[in-house]
Order: sequence, then C-alpha cells, then structure tokens
Amino acid sequence: MIKIALCIKQVPDTTDIKWTEHNTIQREGVESVINPYDVYATEFALKIKSQAPDTYITVFTMGPEQAKDMLRKVLALGCDDAVLISDKKFAGSDTWATGLTISKSIEKIMPDFDLVVCGQFATDGDTAQTGVIIANFLNIPHVTFVKELTEFSEKALIVTRQMEDGIEKVRVNLPALVCIMKSDFEPKRALINGIIEADRKEIKTLTINDIGLKPEQTGIKGSPTFVKRAFRNLPSHNAQKYFLDPTESAKLLEEKLTSLGVIKNA
Repeated sequence: MIKIALCIKQVPDTTDIKWTEHNTIQREGVESVINPYDVYATEFALKIKSQAPDTYITVFTMGPEQAKDMLRKVLALGCDDAVLISDKKFAGSDTWATGLTISKSIEKIMPDFDLVVCGQFATDGDTAQTGVIIANFLNIPHVTFVKELTEFSEKALIVTRQMEDGIEKVRVNLPALVCIMKSDFEPKRALINGIIEADRKEIKTLTINDIGLKPEQTGIKGSPTFVKRAFRNLPSHNAQKYFLDPTESAKLLEEKLTSLGVIKNA
C-alpha cells in the first residue's frame, strides 16, 4: 500500500480579494476556489491510486472552516480521508510557518506516509516555497516542476520534470515530496456516487494544540517574513467597456498626449 498526503489550498476568488490589518489576505467569509495547480496535484495522486487501488490518499488543507466544502469536492473524486488544519492562531502564516504547520499535521495523522503531493504554485502567493519547506521539515527529498508520472513502485517514483530548456526524467526514492505543474489533460469531475459518499465522511480538524506547536511558532508570530504593503493594481478605467474605431482611438491618444505636454497643438 502506498500512503499519500495530498496538500491542497483554498485561494480567494481574484475578483473578491480583501486584506487584513497585517496586509495578509482575508480568508474567512470570502468566496474561494481550489488552487488551480492543486487540481493537477489531485489528479497526480489519483493516477497512482488508479494503477494501485490499495493506495490511500489523505487530503490536508490549512484554512478556515469553510475550506471543508473544498475538501468534500476532492473526496468526491476518490480520495479517502480529509483533514482541516484550522485555528485562529494560524492566521497570517507565511510560507515558513505554513510549511511547519502542515508538516506537523502530516506527522500527526499519517506518520508512515510514502509520498507528499503539492501544487507547484498557489495563485494567491505564487512563491512556490511551501512544498519544499514541508519537505525540509519532514526531512525528505523533493522534486519540483513535475509534469507527469512515468513510473512508480512502493520504493520509488520516476517523474517527468519541466525545465526552462526542456524536460528531464527524475527518479526519487520514497518517502518523498513532489510539486505538480499544470498539465494538458482535462481534470476529471466527480460522479454522483462520489459526491454522496463524500458528504457522509467525517472531516478531521486539527488545532494548534493537536499538532503540538506553540503560538510563537506559527501565524504572524511564527513568520520570519511579513507583507510591508499590499495593493490591487486596478486601471483608472475599464478599457474593455469601450470599442472605438482607429480614428477615434487616434484622436483620444492625441488629446491625452497633448494634455501631458508630450506633443503641442498645431
């Protein structure tokens, strides 16, 4: 049996981002979706399960109570168990504190894991740091920018890795962690039987006390980095609302350049 810890993240809808007083993203009460890269991480884990049916997949996510809805959607696809890592003391965690918290949660629930699977990036941060930090705290090797599973056994994986100048195949001994890129295939959708079964499953919740961390080790207190300033880069107008012919566009451009003093009136 291969035991997989699948780490996914709920990210806010980019049209509804709100900030906290510490310039971190507010997650409670904000419409959220599953991180797109984690969709492919889920497919990666399920591909192993389809080839080795006795594979056991436990899904981990760190976030507010509303993240249970996302966990049930992933359970409906064929994952076996789900864990919500949730405590107000986790709020504001940077990638270092998040990696520590998730690694402690994996050790608590699945100490004999064989493989940890993460998405390569999260669209609300785009740092690509959390996966490798988890691997660091678990003291296991990791492979990043993974595009495809080539071969696996209970002792090792062979994966295709996307590089800047091409691709390479990598063999990694288990236990290990892999970070998954987006792929060309269409992710599967849950069937009605999977949705019904997922609704019946109990989702475990872990707090800071459950995983044995102190308040100064996680959240804002446990984060060595912080966000100094955050802003939404919005244009002063929505250009997509206007459809001008070339003559009108040229006239507006001339008027703007004239008002800025770039060109002078004839």
